[in-house]
Amino acid sequence: MSGSNEDLASIPGTYVMTPAHSRKGYHLNMFCKSLDIRDNRERFREDPDGYLAQYKLGEDQRRAVEQRDWLEMLRLGGNVYYTFKLAIFDGLSMQGMGGKMSGISEEEFAQMMTDGGRRPDAIVGN
Repeated sequence: MSGSNEDLASIPGTYVMTPAHSRKGYHLNMFCKSLDIRDNRERFREDPDGYLAQYKLGEDQRRAVEQRDWLEMLRLGGNVYYTFKLAIFDGLSMQGMGGKMSGISEEEFAQMMTDGGRRPDAIVGN
């Protein structure tokens, strides 16, 4: 494999953070990053619609946030490290978020990772 973006993008379940993909997710990632600040978390908790209105999210990005569609956020340019800030806001662990993205429980996801992960042909959404 040459390591080109096309080669990397052909890996099932992989969303390569190319410059274009990063630009696509900029506002989504900045919203998620804003949750680092306690006052912002409180504002978001009190008025999710008003808080989200501050960010230039696309309709599909906003819907993904509202529905907590973790895989869709990644498809729409979200960076897992930023979207995890929203998961933490919701009280999820990394394994919990991974389980939701995989369609299994947190415990099943943790066990799957302990057992060495899953086969590439078993990726959800492909």
